Amino acid sequence: MLRLSEQQILERIAAGKTFECEMVDGSFSLKIDEYTPAICAAVHNGHQFRDSLKVSCALDDGERLYEEDPFTGELIDAMPITLIGQDSRYEYDLNRPVATCIYKKAWGKEVWHKPVSASQRKTSVNKHRVFYNILSALVEKVESLYGACVVFDVHSYNHLRREETDTPTFNLGTEQIDLDRWNAVVQRFEKNLGKIELTNLEVRAAQNEVFYGRGYLIAHVNSRFENTLVLPCEVKKVFMDELTGEPYRLLLNELKEGMKHCLSDTGAFFSRRHTRKSRTRRLDMLSSQLDPAIKRVDEGLYRLARGTETLFYINPVNILQEKRRFFARKGNYQPEFRYRPLAIDPYQFREQLYKLPVDTIRDPGIQQMYCQVIDGLSSKIDLLVSAGQPEFVYSSLKYYGEPSLEDEANARFLLHAADFEGPEEATYSADEAVALFSQKAAAWGMQCKVKATSNLVASAMVSNSKRTLFVNKQMRFSEIEIAALTNHELGVHMATTLNAAAQTLKVFSLGLPGNTMTQEGLAILNEYHSGGLTLKRLKGLALRVLAVKEMLKYGSFRHTYSYLLEEMGMTPDDAFKLAVRVHRSGGFTKDYLYLRGVSEALNLHRAGDISALYVGKTGFDYLPLLDELITRGMIKQPLFVPEYLKEPKQVSGILDYLVSSIRPTAPVGFLDGAVSRAKVAA
Repeated sequence: MLRLSEQQILERIAAGKTFECEMVDGSFSLKIDEYTPAICAAVHNGHQFRDSLKVSCALDDGERLYEEDPFTGELIDAMPITLIGQDSRYEYDLNRPVATCIYKKAWGKEVWHKPVSASQRKTSVNKHRVFYNILSALVEKVESLYGACVVFDVHSYNHLRREETDTPTFNLGTEQIDLDRWNAVVQRFEKNLGKIELTNLEVRAAQNEVFYGRGYLIAHVNSRFENTLVLPCEVKKVFMDELTGEPYRLLLNELKEGMKHCLSDTGAFFSRRHTRKSRTRRLDMLSSQLDPAIKRVDEGLYRLARGTETLFYINPVNILQEKRRFFARKGNYQPEFRYRPLAIDPYQFREQLYKLPVDTIRDPGIQQMYCQVIDGLSSKIDLLVSAGQPEFVYSSLKYYGEPSLEDEANARFLLHAADFEGPEEATYSADEAVALFSQKAAAWGMQCKVKATSNLVASAMVSNSKRTLFVNKQMRFSEIEIAALTNHELGVHMATTLNAAAQTLKVFSLGLPGNTMTQEGLAILNEYHSGGLTLKRLKGLALRVLAVKEMLKYGSFRHTYSYLLEEMGMTPDDAFKLAVRVHRSGGFTKDYLYLRGVSEALNLHRAGDISALYVGKTGFDYLPLLDELITRGMIKQPLFVPEYLKEPKQVSGILDYLVSSIRPTAPVGFLDGAVSRAKVAA
């Protein structure tokens, strides 16, 4: 970070430059990512205390910390303009005028057992003066750009020892505010604060119940600027242990996310009413610059995890040989599949994952996304390490979950539907299918490869790392299957692979939590919208749900095969392929997610625009955040979006009824299956 003098900072502000710095003496930090109508200040955030003063101070570190406002700087850090005090209020209080900014007694305690010398006092008073020179220059600059400015003056307060009554979570001090002029903004701020959600806590915002807004910051600005509103806000220290200063990190993260939305929405409301920028959205109040900390974490994450493509390690390498043995012995044989060895040290991988400096990311929503990706990758390694071992199924359950009763009910509902479609003739060989897929990819402008291979369980599969669509050599395809696979594999899986590769952030190539269900749900949705989804295909997805149930219940390949063959009426070849899908590596539960995914995708599509989900390997839960990041210009609009997303083809009324009747299922506690229970706000 830059260390600048007062004059250097003033020159940069006057020139309208964006920058981040500390004052040369470390007394405060200033960040200007963009010039917006809102400035955020946390004047009591700091704990620094000069060694030369400690010998005179009657209070120890803990006593000083108790009355300071730690973490208030974090509460405003997602905003583009922040001014954060880094010195202790016990050296000089920035919320008092110069004449009284150095305490003699505070909260009933003598602060000094030895008087502060004139030279020490002069140093502290000069820091106070510089801070307000910078604040004044900032306000002046913002007023010159927009005609008006709002300053959020954020503090925190202790409550356990002092307040016997029920005090508000957020207290607005309005005594020095001209409410005749600014009341609508004050009311908006109070309302937004009251809407913040904190786990296991009742949130309430109020005016002047505990503090009245009598501080110097608002007085200083009021006396110099006619068109700037200062909003003093005290946050109850529910997010930390008041006595030790330790944060409750999960609660603090929720509060940071809530404050980000509150400050940006209130700032936009102020801008529309009082500045020359009358058309202001909430997201216009946030930075469009990609925080360097995000890039550092993203690059480190990608270097670590780019070789962890699940199916590369999960799929057997000897399917054809074991299939021949299985049928040669008329099903009286337990296949012995082999798998690629994992080229990763799992311990070192996890260790390096959790060393990534995620805590340096300022935006709480983006920080939370990377934390969840890291947790997911840690569990994914458990999955890959145990491939082919008895414990694999437990790792699969942790990572993907298992079918719920609702999933099973949806599957049986579809399997009971009477056939209404004619037979499909498999007229295309694998080589012919490769040619057709290649032609379509070229027509869509996709720079990718299409190849036939014998080492596939599925009919076709996209390899993200190789940007290749692999087609099963053993398969023949009907015309409608070609259309469905084109829109499934190329239209979604390849499209999101290429979209992710075009992003600055590589996390979208690695995949967000929930990306498996999301990818498959979007892919089946595209089959449906393109007219390529058939009842046979839906029943195939339903059979996958039941096959996973049987695998989990009995754990026997031969039992699952016999169940699919004899009770479900599948052909021997199809029954074998599906049994391999669910038993590979020791019990792979992923396949039930397809049916659940299309239900979730369809519901989201009917509710609004879902195009942001195509920026890469995303998750349904992240749609609001993705929309935000695109609007802020931090990630690119997806280049490849299914052509049928905006104008779906008309489909059979029966098929439409069947798909619409798939009931939504409640999320269960796993990482890459249904919608995550974790909050991913926007």
